[in-house]
Order: sequence, then C-alpha cells, then structure tokens
Amino acid sequence: MDLSELNTPEMQRFYSEEQQKAVVTEMVAKVTNECWDKCISGTPGNKFSSGEASCLSNCAQRFVETNMLIWKKLQSMQ
Repeated sequence: MDLSELNTPEMQRFYSEEQQKAVVTEMVAKVTNECWDKCISGTPGNKFSSGEASCLSNCAQRFVETNMLIWKKLQSMQ
C-alpha cells in the first residue's frame, strides 16, 4: 500500500467520521455513568421508578444542553 493513499479526501473524510463516532460514543458512556450514579440508588428492578426515570431524563437533557452550550462557545471563540 502506498502511503499517499492514506491522504486522499476519502480517507480524510473516513477518519473525520470515525473521530466523530468516537466522540459520540464517549459522550454516551459519560452521560450514562454520571446519570446512573446520580439517579439510581441500589439495584433497579424490572423497571425504573417514575422518580428514577424522570431523574435520568432530566440529567441526560441537562448534559446534552450543557455540552451544546460549551460547543457553541468554543466555536464562537475560533
């Protein structure tokens, strides 16, 4: 394989897409861990209680909103 093949627009796009996937995967893992630790006490049963479900939903929403706010701020600084 010729190393110049690694610098094609297709490879750059592929690399960029893979980086984006990795960031999303990392964010999902982080929000899952943080919200689980915050909202779930003990071992859950077959279903989350209404309080747990509400807490998880609110926690995830705040996490997304906060990350979007930070992302927009960082973009405006460039």
